[in-house]
Amino acid sequence: MYNIHIQRSRKEEHRIVTARRARIYDALALLVAILVIAFDQWTKAQVVENLGPPEIGPTIPLIGDYLVLHYIRNSGAAFGLFANNIALVGLIGVAIAVVSYLYLRMLNSGTLSYKLVFGMIIGGALGNLIDRVRHSGYVVDFIFFRIPQIGFRFALFNVADASISVGVFLLLVIILLGGLRRPAVAPGSEEGPGSSTTDAQAAPPANNSGTIRSTE
Repeated sequence: MYNIHIQRSRKEEHRIVTARRARIYDALALLVAILVIAFDQWTKAQVVENLGPPEIGPTIPLIGDYLVLHYIRNSGAAFGLFANNIALVGLIGVAIAVVSYLYLRMLNSGTLSYKLVFGMIIGGALGNLIDRVRHSGYVVDFIFFRIPQIGFRFALFNVADASISVGVFLLLVIILLGGLRRPAVAPGSEEGPGSSTTDAQAAPPANNSGTIRSTE
């Protein structure tokens, strides 16, 4: 009875420590989301104030002609996808539902890296959602990547879009690395709970003196 009581106490202590660690991870993920939202909204405010009017305002080079700042209003999803499209509403709803479901699944078991990545994704999504509420459906985009020599022009985006994209990429990397780190079982090997029993049955019988009895 004493040993059972000790085991139960240790399990309860482990559960409490795990729950506390999970709450700390949740707090850090929330901090990441808040930082992403704050930086996203601050950069958008600076762009609206200094690079307006949209579409025809000034273009400020950051890295030559390759990375520039140019203010536009985007009524579509990230990178201008589904502009003025009714499918955008359903896409946003599905994305929010999937992210919420995945986070709730790992609420008490997710690692710090998982939760920080989700903080980036959620922060970016909320940053753009705030924009849509404030501006009646559009978001402020201003980061423009292009390669003039070959005529390549990437869709304009913002800090929130970048946070979502980087977060999704890191999530895929974490999932991939987690799968690669799992130990592989060699083909034809039979390891498991029954392997020791099989080995024991295959061992030759022994007499009371400890020597193997000859069958000849």
